[in-house]
Parts: sequence; structure tokens; C-alpha cells
Amino acid sequence: MISKRIEAAMAGSSAIRAMFMEGREMAARYGAEHVYDFSLGNPATPAPERLNGAIRELLENTDSLELHGYMANAGYEDVRGRIAENLNQRFGTDFAARNVLMTVGAAGGLNVVLKTLLDPGDEVIVFVPYFGEYRSYVGNYDGRLVEAATREEDFQPDLADFACKITARTKAVIINTPNNPTGVVYDEETMRGLARIMEEKEREFSTDIYLISDEPYRELVYDGIREEFLTKYYRNTIVGYSFSKSLSLPGERIGYVVVPDEAADSGLLLEGMSVANRILGFVNAPSLMQKAAALCVEEKTDVDFYDRNRRTLYEGLTGLGFTCIRPQGAFYLWMKSPVEQEEQFVEAAKKYHLILVKGSAFGRGGYVRLAYCVSHETIVNSMEAFAQLAAEYGLQKQS
Repeated sequence: MISKRIEAAMAGSSAIRAMFMEGREMAARYGAEHVYDFSLGNPATPAPERLNGAIRELLENTDSLELHGYMANAGYEDVRGRIAENLNQRFGTDFAARNVLMTVGAAGGLNVVLKTLLDPGDEVIVFVPYFGEYRSYVGNYDGRLVEAATREEDFQPDLADFACKITARTKAVIINTPNNPTGVVYDEETMRGLARIMEEKEREFSTDIYLISDEPYRELVYDGIREEFLTKYYRNTIVGYSFSKSLSLPGERIGYVVVPDEAADSGLLLEGMSVANRILGFVNAPSLMQKAAALCVEEKTDVDFYDRNRRTLYEGLTGLGFTCIRPQGAFYLWMKSPVEQEEQFVEAAKKYHLILVKGSAFGRGGYVRLAYCVSHETIVNSMEAFAQLAAEYGLQKQS
């Protein structure tokens, strides 16, 4: 018999992946050009040519035993130093190699951080809606996930509700900005308010509360919004990052965690994370991808590609009468379901070969998520199907 924990995980298996697999089955049945799959955040832009060139250079010019061998569990020191240097140049930070731990993507990094921080019963606060795997990650270490509200009008964190959710057992707060699934970027007022509340609660409970910033979409921002590095707001900030979106490398699983010196017990935290990296079975981040990423830290994905998709999808759907949150970052659009039970809406969409993900997979019913990291043609061609879906629900086109 398998474990009860995995049985429970199987029962709650990712709705995103389930819809993705259903989309693939529909594509096989009807032809990919006739199916409009907005389920999975799988980048549609290719990795930069510089990355492919860097891999070739490494394979041709680096000793094979060195390139494919073990290194410190935290990763190659020169790679960590290069990432620290790049962050310092971009954000005015003061990091060194010692502040960086290379990880198996952002998900691996989050698990390393939570393994290091949590004792059974410790609480981790997230803001609804949130990436559904956070619940599993916290549960992996017998932590308790606590949901805090966001404002209905703009999905910025509701700071009053947040303050009420912090207790003496709160060990960490996870934020994700730009946000999956809403596309919202948490503004400076929100971040300063969040930091102020956490500092007050640390004094009240005589505890350290860590802010874990999950940042796979950091570079994907629009309308002149500036990228920020959140350690500027709160000293006990731990940043997790992935190259999955910025370099279109979701399958390579390469990322890092940053812990600033001013964070409480920073040296102990990093030492513990190095051990967690090993005992969780990662051992270390993939050696080849560490070296390749270090050579490409200044490369970026084609933000204009996603911006064009964003504008086309948002304007098209709102023009059909759907209510959507205008994305400020990432590549997701958060759309209100015309009916309270959004699962019914998701099922209805399938009749028109539209693959959407229910909002309850992110802890917030009544909405659906669309990942617009697809070809522009897919978005344009999907509009007739969306028009039929809108007509089924009696939505009125906007002039």
C-alpha cells in the first residue's frame, strides 16, 4: 500500500496538469489547430540562442569530469558569485556568493526553504488565490497553510485580514509577485504595509517571521512597471527564483535562493538549506545548467511577445462581455466566471475546445485562469470560440 500522504496528494492532484492532459487528448482527436489550450504556464518563446551557444561552449571547452561532477551542495561558487553580482548591478543590493544557493528550480528552492524553517504545526500564510502546490509544499514538512484574503477589486493583499492571520506559530509568509494566477503585481504601498505588519508582529510575539518571495515571473512585467527586489522592504526576506520563465527553461529545473546577511540567522539558514538540498534528494542543482545560467544572467525572454498576447486576450475577452483582471505581469489572465460554480463554466468551455483552469485550484472559486503563453495565432483563432461561449451565457458585447 502507498502512504496515506501520497494518497491524499493523488486525490488533490494538480487541476492544471489534468486540464493540460485533457487538452492534449482533445488536440489528438480534433487537431491541435482546433483546440485552444490555456491551461499550462509553459513558455511559447524559445530559449535565447545565447543559452544554446553557452551549453555548446561548455561541452566543448570544459573538462568533462569537472562539468558533470559534484560540487558543494549550495552550487558552484563562481556561479553563485555571478548571480550575486548581477543582482547587485540591477537592484543595488549587496550580495556575495555566500548569500546564494543554487536549486532545482523555484519549486525545489521553496521545498529547501520550508524544510529548513518548519517544525510540525508551524504556520505559513499565503494570499488567496495562490499557486496550489504551496499547500503540498507546506504539508510536506507538517506545516499548516493559513489563507489570507486579497481585495476583490484588484487582488492586492488585504492587509487588515493579513494582520489578523499572524499568530505566535507563524513562521513564514509566501508571496508571489507578479502573481500566478491573477497577473497582479503587488505595489509598493502593499509591500511597505506588509513589512510594517510583520515587523510589529515579530515584536509582539518575540519571533522571527520570514517573508518567502517566490519570483519566477520577476522579469515579466508590463506598462512600465519596474522590477523590484523585495529584500529592500523587509530584512527577513528570502527570495526564490527560477530561470524557467526568464529563459524559457521550465524542463531544465534550475533556479536559486537568496538570503541577505541582514536576515535573522542568515548564516545558519544557508547552512541548513545546503543540508536540506542534499537530504531532500536534490543533492545539488544540475551542474551543466548552473554553468549555462551563469553565462546568461543578462539574457531575457521576449516580453513584447507576451505583452502582445496579453493585450489581445484581455481586450478580446472584455469586448465579449467577460470580466477580467488586467494583468500587470506574468502570463496569466484571471477571469470571472459567469456562474458561481466555475467548474460548470470550465466544462461548458470544453464544448468549444477551450481549455481553462478552475479558480478553486488556486483556492478561489468563481474565477478561471488562462495562461496566455501560447502562440498569438492561438489567441486570435480562439476568439470565435469565446464568442460562442459568451453567447451561451448571455453576455453582451461591449462597444
